[in-house]
Amino acid sequence: MDTYSIQKFYRILQASRNLCVFTGAGISVPSGIPDFRSADGLYNRESGLSVPPEQIISRSFFDAHPTEFYSYYKKNMLFLDAKPNEAHRYFAALESPARSVSVVTQNIDGLHTAAGSTEVYELHGSVHRNFCMRCKKRYDARFVAQSKGVPRCSCGGIVKPDVVLYEEPLDEHIVRGAVDAIRRADTLVVVGTSLVVYPAASFLQYFCGKHLVLINRSHTALDGAAELAFYEDVTEVIRALQIFEKTEMNKDS
Repeated sequence: MDTYSIQKFYRILQASRNLCVFTGAGISVPSGIPDFRSADGLYNRESGLSVPPEQIISRSFFDAHPTEFYSYYKKNMLFLDAKPNEAHRYFAALESPARSVSVVTQNIDGLHTAAGSTEVYELHGSVHRNFCMRCKKRYDARFVAQSKGVPRCSCGGIVKPDVVLYEEPLDEHIVRGAVDAIRRADTLVVVGTSLVVYPAASFLQYFCGKHLVLINRSHTALDGAAELAFYEDVTEVIRALQIFEKTEMNKDS
C-alpha cells in the first residue's frame, strides 16, 4: 500500500470538520456478511429456487411467495451474530466536538449504529426493524430469525422486514437527510461500493466539498474524480491509518 497516500488520507481526515462516509456491502464483508456482486456474493450463489436472487428480494415476489422469500431471506440476509469491524469502529470514533461524521449506507445490517455512529442514514432500511403489515406492530430481527416459515404478528398479519425491496421506493425522509449530509460535507469517503446501484449511487452528485476518497476492491465510475483511491480491503486501509497515527503520536511524545 502506498505510504504517501495513507499519510495524505490521514491528514485529510484530521483536517475535516464535516465528514460523510458513503458505504456499501464491501465495508461489512470483513464482518462475515457477503456482498452481492463479487464471485462469492449473494447474486452468484445458488438460491435453491428457480428464480434469481434479484427477483426473490423483490416486492412482487414477497407478496406472491412469502414462504419462499423468507426461506431465502433468513439464510442469506440475516447475519445477527456479525459484529462491527475495524472500519465501522474507526469512522464512528472520528466523531468529536470539532468534527461531525455522517454515514450514508446502502447496507441493511445495522453495523454502523452498533459501532457507535450517531448520524446514520440507512437508504435501504434495516433487518433490525420489522413491522406487521396489518396492525404495524414492531418486531426485532430475532423474532423473524426464530419464527418458523413466514413470521406472523399476534394479530395474524405477516411481519415484513423494514428493508427496501426491489420495486419499492426509498424513504423520502431518509433520502433528504442523506443528500443533505453529502451536500454539506467537506470530505466524502466512499467505501465498499461499486456505485452501480441506483438511485443511491446518484446521490454522490450532490457532493461539492474539497476531498473525495474511494476505498473499494474494484474500480468505480468515480475513480477519475477522486483525490485518492485505494483498491484494497477497507480494514487494511484502516490498519495502515492507525499505524501511521501511532507513528505520529510517538514523534510528538
